[in-house]
Amino acid sequence: FVNCYIDRLLVGTLDVVLDSSARVAPYRILHQTQDSQVYWAVACGSSRKEITKHWEWLENNLLQTLSIFDNEEDITTFVKGKIHGIIAEENKNEQPQSEEDPGKFKEAELKMRKQFGMPEVEKLVNYYSCSYWKGRVPRQGWLYLTVNHLCFYSFLLGKEVTLVIQWVDVTQLEKNATLLFPECIKVSTRDSELYFSMFLNINETFKLMEQLANIAMRQLLDNESFLQDKSLPKPRRPLKNISALKRDLDARAKNECYRATFRLPKDECLDGHTDCTLWTPFNKMHIPGQMFVSNNYICFASRAEEACHLIIPLREVTIVEKADSSSVLPSPLSISTKSKMTFFFANLKDRDFLVQRISDFLQRTPSKKPCGIDREWKWNVADPSKLPSSSPLAVSPTSALSHRPVSFCAGQVPTASQGLLKLFRRNSEELSGPKGAKEKMKEESWNIHFFEYGRGMCMYRTAKTRELVQKGIPENLRGELWLLFSGAWNEMVTHPGYYGDLVEKSMGRYNLATEEIERDLHRSMPEHPAFQNEFGIAALRRVLTAYAFRNPTIGYCQAMNIVTSVLLLYCNEEEAFWLLVALCERMLPDYYNTRVVGALVDQGIFEELTREYLPQLSEKMQDLGVISTISLSWFLTLFLSVMPFESAVVIVDCFFYEGIKFILQVSLAILDANMEKLLQCCDEGEAMTILGRYLDNVVNRQSVSPPIPHLHALLTSGDDPPLEIDIFELIKTSYEKFGNLKADDIEQMRFKQRLKVIQSLEDTAKKSVVRAVSGDIGFSMEELEELYVVFKAKYLMSCYWGNNRAAAARRDQSLPYLEQYRIDMEQFKELFISLTPWACGAHTPVLAARLFRLLDENRDSLINFKEFVTGMSGMYHGDLTEKLKVLYKLHLPPALNPEETESALEATSYFTEDVTTEGNATPLPLLLRRKEKGTSPQDYRYYLRMWAKEKENKKETIKDLPKMSQEQFIELCKTLYNMFSEDPVEQELYHAIATVASLLLRIGEVGKKFSNRPTRKSEDCKANNTQDPVSEEESPTSEQSQNSAVEQQPQADHEDKASVDAQPEKTQQENQTLGDGSGEGQGSPLQLLSDDETKDDMSMSSYSMVSTGSLQCEDIADDTVLVGCEGSSAAARYGSTIDTDWSISFEQILASMLTETALVNYFEKKVNILQKIKDQKKVERQFSSSSDYELSSVSG
Repeated sequence: FVNCYIDRLLVGTLDVVLDSSARVAPYRILHQTQDSQVYWAVACGSSRKEITKHWEWLENNLLQTLSIFDNEEDITTFVKGKIHGIIAEENKNEQPQSEEDPGKFKEAELKMRKQFGMPEVEKLVNYYSCSYWKGRVPRQGWLYLTVNHLCFYSFLLGKEVTLVIQWVDVTQLEKNATLLFPECIKVSTRDSELYFSMFLNINETFKLMEQLANIAMRQLLDNESFLQDKSLPKPRRPLKNISALKRDLDARAKNECYRATFRLPKDECLDGHTDCTLWTPFNKMHIPGQMFVSNNYICFASRAEEACHLIIPLREVTIVEKADSSSVLPSPLSISTKSKMTFFFANLKDRDFLVQRISDFLQRTPSKKPCGIDREWKWNVADPSKLPSSSPLAVSPTSALSHRPVSFCAGQVPTASQGLLKLFRRNSEELSGPKGAKEKMKEESWNIHFFEYGRGMCMYRTAKTRELVQKGIPENLRGELWLLFSGAWNEMVTHPGYYGDLVEKSMGRYNLATEEIERDLHRSMPEHPAFQNEFGIAALRRVLTAYAFRNPTIGYCQAMNIVTSVLLLYCNEEEAFWLLVALCERMLPDYYNTRVVGALVDQGIFEELTREYLPQLSEKMQDLGVISTISLSWFLTLFLSVMPFESAVVIVDCFFYEGIKFILQVSLAILDANMEKLLQCCDEGEAMTILGRYLDNVVNRQSVSPPIPHLHALLTSGDDPPLEIDIFELIKTSYEKFGNLKADDIEQMRFKQRLKVIQSLEDTAKKSVVRAVSGDIGFSMEELEELYVVFKAKYLMSCYWGNNRAAAARRDQSLPYLEQYRIDMEQFKELFISLTPWACGAHTPVLAARLFRLLDENRDSLINFKEFVTGMSGMYHGDLTEKLKVLYKLHLPPALNPEETESALEATSYFTEDVTTEGNATPLPLLLRRKEKGTSPQDYRYYLRMWAKEKENKKETIKDLPKMSQEQFIELCKTLYNMFSEDPVEQELYHAIATVASLLLRIGEVGKKFSNRPTRKSEDCKANNTQDPVSEEESPTSEQSQNSAVEQQPQADHEDKASVDAQPEKTQQENQTLGDGSGEGQGSPLQLLSDDETKDDMSMSSYSMVSTGSLQCEDIADDTVLVGCEGSSAAARYGSTIDTDWSISFEQILASMLTETALVNYFEKKVNILQKIKDQKKVERQFSSSSDYELSSVSG
């Protein structure tokens, strides 16, 4: 037996290590050919019952057939074929016909779903064989990477390991080496650190994990859930074991890299790339590199990073032709453009296919030339005094152009042909002096460069280009080159009229963004003459407002006004708008949103680079906390707010060419230049002063514009003259010391920091929410944090497993943290069922729905976290009175639906009055109108005081609760019976609640007699005593006799429990008959009364029915008389005998409950919600077993 056990363990272990389709289980049915060492797994199961079921199927469907075979080899072949056929049939039925995934991958996906209990909407991306290190022992198994989860399964020597981690919980991903193994992947969450190693291709695995974690962070940041690209072209040849999702993610990664390298629009998709050479006429060489072809562009990147980059928009292409091949120049291709430039590519492997693809894209390229795009790059426009007299500017430079719609075709509006700097330039002697000569030399250098390398989008971009940028772009060329280097020109020419339409649509419309824009307009470079008049302010307003309407997710963020005002100095409005688009959406992603995530990410990169390049200073800066303060202002405004304008604009020149890499290296150079002083600082203020003075004195001695006063110059003080730093020397130093930074490395660091920043923001949000609700809730801080995690996880689960569009629409990033995550009724039901201390069996979802309606005060069918924990706290904390109050409210409107009970007029009016009192206070406009009609100021203040008093939350007392009708009381009893059904002392609780229910029913009857006596006497007089009412003396006697009849019923029920259990269908039928009030059996209360009694004393029969029904439920756990028929109306459930005059108050229910020790102990029992949460997480990840699948799994 021991040998067999060891053999079984080894077989299972080898199955997991060597076979991706194996599923190891404690019980298996193996097929073995005689004298063979190979075992074939026919079926497996997690329990003896399950494996026995499989064996019975084999006996009925397979074993009888095997008797016809004579050869054992034939038997083995038949069994293998049969089992494989079953697998194939099941895979065919479970997978959609449109799936492109290979067969083996589908098997792995099915195994993953069943192993980890994942629904069909959870898609597997890829799976890998690897080891998970648990302690010092590696567990060899399979790592499954799905869109939303990382899963691992291993079965080694009888030990089973299962891991399921959501990507949104991952805080860090690292690929590193340790002493135990050369390479491993470390996955960190808030609670644990996991190590995986022994991958066949660790780089591919790590890259895919990064992509999936990044998608999850994007979901947390702005609700962008993953949507598969269905338009992805099919591979030219089948790819083994690569899913369509994996191909999609690979394509996305290539597209992002392609767009970032060449600064292309966000919707540009790479079609393919190939090795080739490019003939460069400026140095007469064939440069090796790669050609990239997409829908609208042909691009080239040399293998040497700075040798040459080329972008050819297809809209500019006129001719594509194949040239004659030669031994020197094989497979050449010539591409000509409208600007008379011709590009020669050679060494193309599949030239014919490439030419065909380019021809296809050219046919789709629109040939129509948009308005205003045909103008040449002409920037030496005459000054405002020489404009035509028809121009508004000829009349006044402050003309109100902002008050009419603007068309941006060339020549119609002054700002459409030049930037504000040309319009508002003051006469400067520098133009004719040495600085003017230097400026002309710069322009001449660029003109020579344009002649040799081309001008416009098709320019060859080389190391020479970068050198010219570092020396400063001439003012006349600045706008043109910013547009080219940023890629904004591409978007502008492909969207003619877009900006003008946005301006027209946004004019006169107001929202939070426009209010913030108006507040900051006059703070945008107020020292510059261009923004000291309405003309410049109006242009800035139009650009910022248009972008806020284009991208409402960002809207408007502080610092956008400073950057945009500088863009307007050198570009017209439309060009400034598209430069702003390039900045916010591509070059500085996520910078300008409410949480400035992008700036925080790059701040983290800056700290990391400081540790690497300036280790001595790094620790000191961390202690002072300076980096987090300085980097935001430096990065958000591109140094424009902390450096003199003439110097900062040179920083912007290099930024548009190099990207964020340049900002980081200049920041490092600034810290390096001030290292000695910073190391001697004692506090943050001193360090900030040192850096502020340094930046204030960064000068541009070559600027031809008059100096603009810098607001931060006030920091410079003291007797010693400040030491000036030349901006070009600073830039040169930054390249010499830190120029080895690579754009690819920075993108990799951005991913790492993005995980850290977003998870840190989520932790901050959690703490803010918990602090906000902790004062009014009975839960501890730890319990609230755990509840928040569960609540948020349920919301996120609806995003990727439910209707993600609807879920995403519920989350508004502009709302406070407390309102961002909200769940609907179905999600609340799932949480309620797993967390409630009041388990009611099948009745629990009904109770959950009632609590949801009670908590949903604004009736939007969504509840936030505070409302959720308020409902939970009512069940977990507080004394018996508070808990009973919650239970009591759950059986009154609005918690109780009209479908559940029809008679609740008093409760309904109570809630209506309550809402009117607290929510519908006198509106302020009405008060103002009253004042206009002649009310005195004292009256106005009086109404304001009344209004404020009405808005105050009133402490609710038990006397404020409305009385409960008979139908509502029936529903309450029904809930209590279901609640006690699974309790260890359920018999005592049943007896106690039966006693309390009987007592309360008598109290309600007596109360009705007193409250209705005057009314009934009046009615009797009017009817001339034609009807014989029940006398006051008769009533108690009747009640006592009826009560004695019903109190004997529980004993009979207790004695007959066995027969009831043996005949559940009969019991259910009898209960239904009794619940309907139309039964004729022995237990029917209607049989106890004559027709006259039923007619004359409706209250008597009503009481008899309810009390008998209540007591009859004592020993029945799930099916009680009070449950009746779910889904039927109240009238159908209780017949026509419900007494609408009967009522009971909360004080009476509370007093009656206090008389029963069992009930008091039940409601005062403490329940640990942390254990409930822990159990709930386990339940969510229970393995789903399917006997059909287990039967059809086979391995060899």
